[in-house]
Amino acid sequence: MRGAKHVHVIGIGGSAMAPLAGMLREHGFRVTGSDTGVYPPASTLLENLGISFYNTFDAAHLQLAPDLVIVGNIIARGNPELEEVLDRKIPYRSLPEILEEVFLPGRHSMVVSGTHGKTTTTAMLAWIFHSAGRRPNFLVGGVAENFGKSYGLGGGPEFILEGDEYETAFWDRGPKFFHYHPDDLIITSLEFDHADIYADFETYELAFQRLVNLVPRTGRVVIWGDTEDSGPALRRAASKAFCPVETYGFSEGNDWVAGDVAVDGEKTRFRVRHKGKPFGEFALAATGRHNVLNSLAAIAVAHGRGISADSIAKALATFRSVKRRMDVKGEHGGVLIVDDFAHHPTAVRATIEAARNRWPKRRLWAILEPRSNSMRRKVFQESLPKALALADRVVLGGVFRAQQLGDDNRMDPESVAASVRDLGREARTFASSDAIAEYLSSEAKPGDLLLIMSNGSFDGLCDKLVKKLERSVPTEAPAR
Repeated sequence: MRGAKHVHVIGIGGSAMAPLAGMLREHGFRVTGSDTGVYPPASTLLENLGISFYNTFDAAHLQLAPDLVIVGNIIARGNPELEEVLDRKIPYRSLPEILEEVFLPGRHSMVVSGTHGKTTTTAMLAWIFHSAGRRPNFLVGGVAENFGKSYGLGGGPEFILEGDEYETAFWDRGPKFFHYHPDDLIITSLEFDHADIYADFETYELAFQRLVNLVPRTGRVVIWGDTEDSGPALRRAASKAFCPVETYGFSEGNDWVAGDVAVDGEKTRFRVRHKGKPFGEFALAATGRHNVLNSLAAIAVAHGRGISADSIAKALATFRSVKRRMDVKGEHGGVLIVDDFAHHPTAVRATIEAARNRWPKRRLWAILEPRSNSMRRKVFQESLPKALALADRVVLGGVFRAQQLGDDNRMDPESVAASVRDLGREARTFASSDAIAEYLSSEAKPGDLLLIMSNGSFDGLCDKLVKKLERSVPTEAPAR
């Protein structure tokens, strides 16, 4: 990066790449980029920052060679811009390498990792440190609603990062988080995921063991410690630590324990004890026991960095979560539409349970798009029906980019729906978002909750539903 003035980002529309472009712009670089279709919130962020980008990939975009090219991890050989970079030997880096070289040196690195909850927990930590006046630097894998964006360069001593276990780049198949050199490390959970790059759970687990082994002796590892639920994998990972390890959860054997959890309207209230002694009382607008666990992890790390219980409590009380985490899109004719990122059976279960607690009197529809690289495969076909059957009715969309997978490897939505029906719930499948919107607009009744779950856009399903419901659902008072 030394001497670089113009940085070009291939894949600038990615959920982490657009924020990185913003960080580089604020750091003083001239930034351009390209992608095939850049949509909000990435497009909004880039436009607001005055970053120009192309909506196509073309070698001509590099005719005047930039000083450095950043290559997104979805960019593969054959991409015309990447081929131009390699042919002309233009210097290039991955996103994690840029963080490692430009933004992390001299900072206390705080990394939030794990299969579930890392985005929300990272955003919580950033808000706690901001509220405490610590001017945090942070990068979150989603739009942190308190900040209105995914990153911040506050200039303080800490850098708070979401630690993604997905591969770094086409030339570096190792996890992104190996580049982040954590001083404080959170592991929220360990369940098999990313079946497209990890052959089995043992390989997946090994990546986290190696991450723990990178934490210096002066650092700290914080893990979910409820033995019956968290499983032995977290304890095996923690055994690789050369630094103190702290545990959190609901059971008494943990260092940090949450108790007296109660839903109070739109708030979840709970008390925390640290090593057997009262630590504080807390309230969250984010619902669900999984968010209590997320906040416990954040509390443990923030306390370790000298932030008081009162300051943490004030921050959590005003924490507004991350976009697409139980994101209420509106109520039309008494039908409530909620959008969520859930894309793993455990996350689906937690999301449905949280929705039940928040809106207990509504008939709950679970509408799922099998979109993530793991969900598209058969790896979750047996565990998914039990999670979906917690809803009253279930709708499954078609497998995203189904043609990329063979029949023996691809999830069969109809088999999942049949298993849900065997568990006593009505379930249907549809090939398109248009068909789902048509069905739901005719079947949904005032008082229903439509819980849309996908780690992508679901082909605009939320917007399609809003338009159809505005026209078709009678305006009766909803059940509360």
